[in-house]
Amino acid sequence: MEAKNFIKNVHLVAEEKGIDESIIFEAMEQALITAYKKNYNAKTNVKPRIDKETGDIKIFTYYVVVSDYEDPEVTIDEEGNEIVKEPEVPVDAQILLEDARKKVPDIEIGETIEEEVTPDDFGRVAVQTAKQVLIQKIRTAERESIMADFDGKEGELMLGMLAMEDEKNYYVDLGRARGILPKSEMIPGEVVKMGSSIKVYLQKVEETPKGPLILCSRKHYNFVRRLFESEIPELVDGTVLLYGVAREAGIRSKVAVYSTDERIDPIGACIGEKGSRIGSIFKELNGEKVDLVLYSEEPEEFIKNALNPAKNVYVSIDKEAEKNEAFIVVSDDELSLAIGKKGSNIKLASKLTKYHLTIKSMSQVNEEGNM
Repeated sequence: MEAKNFIKNVHLVAEEKGIDESIIFEAMEQALITAYKKNYNAKTNVKPRIDKETGDIKIFTYYVVVSDYEDPEVTIDEEGNEIVKEPEVPVDAQILLEDARKKVPDIEIGETIEEEVTPDDFGRVAVQTAKQVLIQKIRTAERESIMADFDGKEGELMLGMLAMEDEKNYYVDLGRARGILPKSEMIPGEVVKMGSSIKVYLQKVEETPKGPLILCSRKHYNFVRRLFESEIPELVDGTVLLYGVAREAGIRSKVAVYSTDERIDPIGACIGEKGSRIGSIFKELNGEKVDLVLYSEEPEEFIKNALNPAKNVYVSIDKEAEKNEAFIVVSDDELSLAIGKKGSNIKLASKLTKYHLTIKSMSQVNEEGNM
């Protein structure tokens, strides 16, 4: 092992993998212990020393001075299993005070004697035996480092690059890791191109033996929420608040906003000057319609607003019902607008307001009233 190259490689690996150098040295020391024990029939009381400036490696055997030998403590549990409790100082590393003073006359109990035992050919053996152990430790440290980068980012929006695809998934390069974007989690109808940048919502971040599993989505309703937060500064500083999002991906989303400051128009803030802010969101959503809804603490008012684009909406809330239920009446020519294509408008309004909505036209109400 060329010492200078070893130190150089440590620096390169640490920088490339984003790992603290101390983790690599610790892994290397453990690998050297394994290599020495395996090739030189050594016991437990060995430890390596690596000069972090020169890369020189030396192996030492050590003994801890004790007043009396301490053996492992063996007990039997209730199920008859033998439990072995090892002493604080390994048996092989214990040396009696009188024996220790033959080597170091003024040594005391608890102190340590060290002797260098580095074999002449240990460098070659160490490289061969320690390589796989070191690689595994580096892989583990790299996984932990990557996981730390994504810790707390579940539920966030990230910009990545479409790296590759297979039959069911796209794979998004997110820097030090790749996210899985199932094709079922794309916005219906959108077409993407390999190598292009793409915004994704991190739906799930989970640690696995092979590294972090990052599941992405563009279909999740929180994708819309995060888009708004990234485009509307007032949502970040708290002058505009986002109450909720209801979404049918590729068709329509309803976003409820409000402000505690009467001087602030929350819907105007989301639209932006000449529609610049909402325009960016429309573009990212591949033409999906977005209704901005003014939230109100009054359920009737909130439901009316949520049924936009329908106007002249009458709302009656059944306050005696066990669940949130409301009865809606609209003019005949507004019924189709209130319901929406395939019922999408009223479904989303129901999700947004958390009320079960029953809707009828004025004609239907009059006919039923005459029956």
